Amino acid sequence: MHPMAPLVRTFLNATVRVAPGPAGRLAFHVFVRPLGRARPKPEERAVMAAARVGRLRLRSGGDARGKEVVTYAWGDGRRPVLLVHGWSSRASRLGALAEALLARGYSPVAFDAPGHGDSPGRASNIVEYREIIRELHARHGDFHAVVAHSFGVLAALFALRDGVRTARFAGLGAVGSFAFLTAGFRERLGVDERVVRALRAHVERRIAPDEPGVWHRFEADHEPEALGAPLLLLHDEDDDMAPPSQSRLLVRAHGDRARLVVTRGLGHRRILKDPDVVARVVEFVTAPAAEPSGERVAAG
Repeated sequence: MHPMAPLVRTFLNATVRVAPGPAGRLAFHVFVRPLGRARPKPEERAVMAAARVGRLRLRSGGDARGKEVVTYAWGDGRRPVLLVHGWSSRASRLGALAEALLARGYSPVAFDAPGHGDSPGRASNIVEYREIIRELHARHGDFHAVVAHSFGVLAALFALRDGVRTARFAGLGAVGSFAFLTAGFRERLGVDERVVRALRAHVERRIAPDEPGVWHRFEADHEPEALGAPLLLLHDEDDDMAPPSQSRLLVRAHGDRARLVVTRGLGHRRILKDPDVVARVVEFVTAPAAEPSGERVAAG
């Protein structure tokens, strides 16, 4: 826990009783700050050095306007595959997937969200992720596939229900519920439920003022028919950040279009580099027909 957490908790719990607006604003600023800035690992450097590095500037999203985002692209531009990193992470964490897809003739596209990786800033949020994904869709065209990790699954599906198009979707260690995140925030910081309500009100008023019902649309199982693409979900039974039940939310929502593979011993992060997982994702992306539905446990 952050050393300032007890002070923040005390202040928020006291302030929300008399001034919910300022309390919601402060809670939001705490909620959207990554838990540190991840650095690239040695094994990620070669593939990242081979990427074409670009920039985009966010044009909407309340406080997001004007933020700069670092982007990455590989390949010749044909059959683009969007890679979406999770919270407190960076694009390089999906480097093994980028390398494998590039070897099969696909063109991976990725980004570091504000406050993550090499992008400037100190914070980001799901609305900013959506804006970034929309801009990359405008640049690269419809995606052959989208591959996302953790919070990136939630954010990518939010964008995919708002005009971004893909033929396939793969999610690893998915966060499927925004309520799961706010509940974790409340438990981790020890704040009153009124603080979470004030945070929600701040988002509705300042971050997405023109989007009624936006909190329902944050949920990854909202309007599943809008995606219209097959889903492959991989989730480790030992995931200490998001339990497999988060992926099962998506399986229930998407029905026969979704397939869940439960792995063992990989946790929340190693799943991104595991050779068998990478091979499964690449097979799904490159397969001529949709994968069968249901759930299975991976061998090993």
